[in-house]
Amino acid sequence: MRNFLPRALLATLAALIASATPLPELFNERLKSVVAVEFFIQAETERQPVAVLGTVIDEAGTIILPGEAIPPNVAPEQLKDFKVYRPGSTEPSLAAYLGQDALTGWHFVQVEAKLRPMLVPITNYAAVKTDPVLSEELWGIGLRNKDEDFLPYFLSARVAATMKLPQKTAILGSDVAGPGLPVFNSAGQLAGLAQTSFGQNYLIFSRNQRGNPILLVNVEESSVVLLADEVLPNLGRIPQSVSGRPIPWFGAYGLQPMDPEVAKLLKLENQSGVVLSDIIKDSPADQAGLKERDIVLAIDGQHLPRLKPDRVVVGYFGQEVLRHRPGETITLSVLRGGAREEIKVRLGDEPKLAREADRHYSDRLGFTIREFLYADGIMHRAEPSRQQGVMVHFVKPGGPVATAGLRPDDWVREIDGVEIKSYAQALEKLHAIEADSIRQEFVLLVSRGGETSVLRVKLN
Repeated sequence: MRNFLPRALLATLAALIASATPLPELFNERLKSVVAVEFFIQAETERQPVAVLGTVIDEAGTIILPGEAIPPNVAPEQLKDFKVYRPGSTEPSLAAYLGQDALTGWHFVQVEAKLRPMLVPITNYAAVKTDPVLSEELWGIGLRNKDEDFLPYFLSARVAATMKLPQKTAILGSDVAGPGLPVFNSAGQLAGLAQTSFGQNYLIFSRNQRGNPILLVNVEESSVVLLADEVLPNLGRIPQSVSGRPIPWFGAYGLQPMDPEVAKLLKLENQSGVVLSDIIKDSPADQAGLKERDIVLAIDGQHLPRLKPDRVVVGYFGQEVLRHRPGETITLSVLRGGAREEIKVRLGDEPKLAREADRHYSDRLGFTIREFLYADGIMHRAEPSRQQGVMVHFVKPGGPVATAGLRPDDWVREIDGVEIKSYAQALEKLHAIEADSIRQEFVLLVSRGGETSVLRVKLN
């Protein structure tokens, strides 16, 4: 009888044979590709320190950080004092923020020249050529916190599953690396990049009550790995500006996967589709003639893949759009009323984002306003082109407007009975109120959740 070794064991043996370098040496060498990055977010009333982990991607000292490292509404000018630390080092090097890539979500920073000779880009290491198999062991690096000098430590885990989410992703049985840091196989080949960990559901029981469900997320380690052939092709997507532009715009939201029952009725059981809805007036999708309930079956001649769960195909479609640039044309194969059509869409430039919006903070009044954006019109079911009023970005706890009931994301429509038609007009009105030292109160008309409220703000 023939004896067959498990495929995972064969892969591990082959990797060990291919590399005679002991694992401790591999670990110490791969440490040169990882760093800790510290910076501050200059908020209205405080400087918030942030420390995240990053991976070196080129000889120019470019480093990628996870998308979750910076909240999406933080303006680039609020990001201050970037510093980079090597593992176990207390000596920082200065760095500059380069921006965020819309497709990958990565933030890019560049460290000053003096540190670059001590770093090794992950592209210097061979990458795994095939997807990891179930039960294969991978390893990675974790870094302790700043008060422990970002000391490195070793992690390893076995592959429990591989999935398309919509990018090819390995889920390991336990944590394998810090979020944003590389993961390797036993031969030291690059297997992928650790992502922000999924939350895990637990029940907490006490003597007085039954189990309460909670969701726990490990922010220091991750068991989720974006595979190397999804990472390496995108390392060159360094933003051209700190705002992340150019960003392509399609112009529809609320997309849904094709319902399995609908697919069966249309005899498309083996086909994925994205159902269009909420097409924005005068957007590229609208100008191309796309209609609500159109079903997109292919983009640029490539059928949408079968992905599980079904909703993942919506993310796949969005990513395919983001691979293009404003002004480029994509061709969609669309099913409409039982007939297939080929529709060309010339992508536009993404309307101004919250991180790009003009904003003003008043310490006396206790809040920050920002200009009303295209996305705000969509959120409030208003005509997006009628950019009237301003949005509340921040409310100072205990301040006058907070006491009156104002909240972040409220839409300010009127100030002291005057309809606000522009950000500049709102700024002028608020400056006058701030400058009037004897003024006792002012009035705001705001919209929230489809309802309108009048708030009387007491100043003294």
